[in-house]
Amino acid sequence: MLELAIGIILGACALGAGMAMIAGIGPGIGEGNAVAKACEAIGRQPESKGSVTTTMLMGCAIAETTGLYALVIAILLIFLAPGRFVDILMNTIGG
Repeated sequence: MLELAIGIILGACALGAGMAMIAGIGPGIGEGNAVAKACEAIGRQPESKGSVTTTMLMGCAIAETTGLYALVIAILLIFLAPGRFVDILMNTIGG
């Protein structure tokens, strides 16, 4: 019975980490779209290259933080959470 509970904990942590990494899709799409629009803007008005590039890089950096947060959560769920949850389980059942 204890092995089943530990297996469920490990499976839930792995599933949660995988779901957290789905959040990496958003920044990829957003940054690709931003770069495409920046290239389009520079193609239309080459003299505004500096300001468009600066704004694009700042926007991409902000968008990337979402993916980094998801990566941190996934790493925590894989490496830290299973041990903590198993410890809580063992303390609960008195083992």
